Amino acid sequence: MPNWHSKNRSTHTHTQKPSSNTLGHHGVIVRKLLDSKYCPIYPGFFGGKAFSFSACASAFSAPVSVSINRKEKESNKTATKTNPFLCLSMESGQGTVTCGSWIRRPENLNLAVLGRSSKKKKSASPSVLEIFSFDTETTSLSTSPQVTHVFEETEGELVTIAVHPSGDDLVCSSTKGGCKLFELHGQEINLKLLAKDLPPLQDAGPQTCMAFSVDGSKFATGGVDGRLRILEWPSLRIILDEPKAHKSVRDMDFSLDSEFLASTSTDGSARIWKAEDGSPVVSLTRNSDEKIELCRFSKDGTKPFLFCAVQKGDKAVTAVYDISTWNKIGYKRLLRKPASIMSISLDGKYLALGSKDGDVCVAEVKKMEVSHLSKRLHLGTCITSLEFCPNQRVVLTTSDEWGAVVTKLNVPADWKEWQIYLLLVVLFLASAVAFYIFFQKSDSFWNIPSRRDQPGKQFEILDPQYSEDAFGPVDM
Repeated sequence: MPNWHSKNRSTHTHTQKPSSNTLGHHGVIVRKLLDSKYCPIYPGFFGGKAFSFSACASAFSAPVSVSINRKEKESNKTATKTNPFLCLSMESGQGTVTCGSWIRRPENLNLAVLGRSSKKKKSASPSVLEIFSFDTETTSLSTSPQVTHVFEETEGELVTIAVHPSGDDLVCSSTKGGCKLFELHGQEINLKLLAKDLPPLQDAGPQTCMAFSVDGSKFATGGVDGRLRILEWPSLRIILDEPKAHKSVRDMDFSLDSEFLASTSTDGSARIWKAEDGSPVVSLTRNSDEKIELCRFSKDGTKPFLFCAVQKGDKAVTAVYDISTWNKIGYKRLLRKPASIMSISLDGKYLALGSKDGDVCVAEVKKMEVSHLSKRLHLGTCITSLEFCPNQRVVLTTSDEWGAVVTKLNVPADWKEWQIYLLLVVLFLASAVAFYIFFQKSDSFWNIPSRRDQPGKQFEILDPQYSEDAFGPVDM
């Protein structure tokens, strides 16, 4: 059991705060990045104008201003291997990334889906849904989307995205158009999006959070109006439709066995629901000075916990609840500042928190200690999306001002399947060699001679009068 109240022994390094240095329309901005590796990703906004990432980032001594031409900007993939800076090329006519998520595809292929909206007053630009491919070698997204869907202007701006565990279905929520279903067809190079309506959620209004169950059989939505819905997937049968579940739904998550649904409210309360029939289970206990804001169930399959981001007075802590009793068993100070988003890796080994001013910390669940910290990842901006890559130690984050960022985590590498098999082969060969050496160096007990090496039997000639029968012949 981790020492919940002990001081974190994090392994991160600190960075200096970059100066606010803005350039002209054709310039770029480079800032110091020490904690992570950042790669070319999708455009966002900075200083009222859009930018796109054109190079990876690592440590550098101080903020530097440089300029690049169009040819350099097009060679993003080469730059990710050599350029130690994060270059933000100024462009116009792009929108703000409002939400993002990973899409898990067969054969360990991963895609990233991003929602973009104009968010400019009196702007007639529609929202756009775009899907990018992900390169595991360079840890980067493709420079151009593989498929794009343009929303109607009357549907408003995209709010959130939920992806089915199979990677075949996506559900998007907008400010005016309710929820819409997208079916993803084809392979990575020939993707197609088929848009469909969701009758139960067509006029549901903006949904602040949506989630699929781990087994993909349930789909839950929580609205700004506090209405909570649980639907059976893909039949869309309504399991729960609670108009007054919360004042306004803040966050939600399904348990690993898809049995429970946890939801939090903007007023600081949290409730647990049975996903099978939608019946309420319990309201999590909290002190008068505590506000439960975010929630995530453990996903490692060992001990069933519920992690909650709690604002305890002026302190931000991560509380842990035992789901067998729903009692709080402890808390740790991980991010040490108010969190805006929480996520847990697919294997349940790591828990991530994003702050309201752009920091991201990743903690190892087993020890509940910070193992990676990216300060000023989205400088001065609230992180709106945070999600782990399904099979890589990489996270995708988005914010209104800085767009989307792909971050490679500075955590110990996981064992690959081929490495495990190689280790087993090496152990088998080592045991065989050890047995052979032991056999050669052992005593005569192990050196059993062969038949040809055994000495012949020697016969002794006895006295003919000698008889083994001591009593002689018996007369019957």
